[in-house]
Amino acid sequence: MNPKAWLMNKWNIQTDRDFWLIMLTYSLAGMTILPVKKVIFHLVGITPHTPFWIVVLVYIPLIPPAYQVGLIFFGTIFGQFDFVWAQAKKRFRIGIKPKTA
Repeated sequence: MNPKAWLMNKWNIQTDRDFWLIMLTYSLAGMTILPVKKVIFHLVGITPHTPFWIVVLVYIPLIPPAYQVGLIFFGTIFGQFDFVWAQAKKRFRIGIKPKTA
């Protein structure tokens, strides 16, 4: 099975058009986060001389949520909001166990 067919099966995507729109959504979100990261780092005062451990402490809580916002934004533009939102919810639930009564 080729990678495209495997992803379409895994994600339950019915049409090639939806598959390519989802790939475009992920691509644009990934490319957009690079300039967004520069702006965020500038706003919080990260410079090339900032120690690496501080960069990591700023990166982890700020950049992944910004990427998720980009995914939702581009997913909405390309009509793939339901898919992207479902993926974001799955990603958020990783490591969170539901309470049992």
